[in-house]
Amino acid sequence: MQNKEEEPKFKKIVDAADGLSLGISMVVAVLIGVGIGLGLQKLSGAMWTLWIGVFIGIAAAILNVYKAYEKQKRSLDELAHDPRYRNYRKPVVEDEDEDDTY
Repeated sequence: MQNKEEEPKFKKIVDAADGLSLGISMVVAVLIGVGIGLGLQKLSGAMWTLWIGVFIGIAAAILNVYKAYEKQKRSLDELAHDPRYRNYRKPVVEDEDEDDTY
């Protein structure tokens, strides 16, 4: 029988794909924004409307990064409430040779 606390077999692959999807979504967001800008340029005939689409794509890419950050922060906050890690603290090493100069 498999314990419920064991990691799933493909967890590392899923985590890697999740990180890769952030990069892909950033590129796709900018490309879609450029596509919107080109569509606006064709409709209006003004060159500057292309830049509206570029800025929309960049804003969407930044929003994707922010959403990924929030998701990661939530998972780390859940980990902080896990009793296995609650009392873990980085060991403090005091420097006894503070007054020594070389």
